[in-house]
Amino acid sequence: MRPTINRHKIELDEYAFALQVAAAAACEWSGTQYNGSRRLSVFQLRRRTVYCSGRLSGSVYTMAKILIVEDNEMNLDMLSRRLKRKGHEIVSAMDGGKGVEMSKTESPDIILMDMGLPVIDGWEATRRIKAEPTTANIPVIALTAHAIAGDREKCIAAGCDDYDTKPIELPRLLSKINGLLGIC
Repeated sequence: MRPTINRHKIELDEYAFALQVAAAAACEWSGTQYNGSRRLSVFQLRRRTVYCSGRLSGSVYTMAKILIVEDNEMNLDMLSRRLKRKGHEIVSAMDGGKGVEMSKTESPDIILMDMGLPVIDGWEATRRIKAEPTTANIPVIALTAHAIAGDREKCIAAGCDDYDTKPIELPRLLSKINGLLGIC
């Protein structure tokens, strides 16, 4: 079934997405693709291919559901607010054990994992998430204040899909999130 485009709302099969793109009415639907197990709606917008992956939350389209696992409340608050302003839905955990649990119950599109966590550190939490069949395909970006040689390799060896250092530079982090989700 071809979706109908009505201002910022696009209906595709049984999915309804509300695009927060001013020129959404000019989009031409190109079909559906899959990136791993993620369904992506593909649109042509001014000769540029746009991949939309997200959820309808009320009547607001959210780009992705992001689980942030961070024990520092100030860092968590700052990052959550900045990502929400970009249209993402945010859920959070304050320790590695809760992060592993929420990766199963919340079904996030991507996980931002601090590596220095209480209860279970980020390396072990990532190993557990990647070992579980229902969560193994969720991309994980390691967040760490340590920028020493070998840290990136250690994070990748634990199962992280990418690595970023603190303090967070939002454009750089968004580029990594979009790259892992296959969206622009």
